[in-house]
Amino acid sequence: MTYLSSRNGEDIESVYRTAEDMNYHSVCLHVLADSIRSAGLIMASWFLSLGIQNAEVLCLGLVSVAIFMLVMPLFKATGGILLQMTPPSIPNSALSKCWRQITAREDVLEVAQARFWELVPSHVAGCVSIQVKKGMDDRPILQFVHGLYHDLGILDLTVQTDEI
Repeated sequence: MTYLSSRNGEDIESVYRTAEDMNYHSVCLHVLADSIRSAGLIMASWFLSLGIQNAEVLCLGLVSVAIFMLVMPLFKATGGILLQMTPPSIPNSALSKCWRQITAREDVLEVAQARFWELVPSHVAGCVSIQVKKGMDDRPILQFVHGLYHDLGILDLTVQTDEI
């Protein structure tokens, strides 16, 4: 797993290179959460021995916040995959540039739809629907489109061409 951050260090985003990275991270977080929970129980019993009332509630709140903060990056990454969101590793500006380059071709009338998502971490898939002029050979267009998106790291691409 790799961590990316902005210059000021505020935005931290986890990027998993493989599905196994995500699995290992979830196992590690599970063990760490169990350890934090055990430490919270020990701390609560110590606070109770000092006579602090509601020590269980205090420690339970601290443990809950700590575990939530630890698992949030995994939740965000998993949620992005399950919701089939556009991967954060591919900038929207790059996708827009590809869209413009395709529509700039003489034989292309319109790019009707373009959709990209992660199947598993670091494995992006996509589909594009293109309307081309009637009677045009679509093989050069298909090669061009596949080449554009291949350069972005989208290896599984379905291109549908419709003649108008």
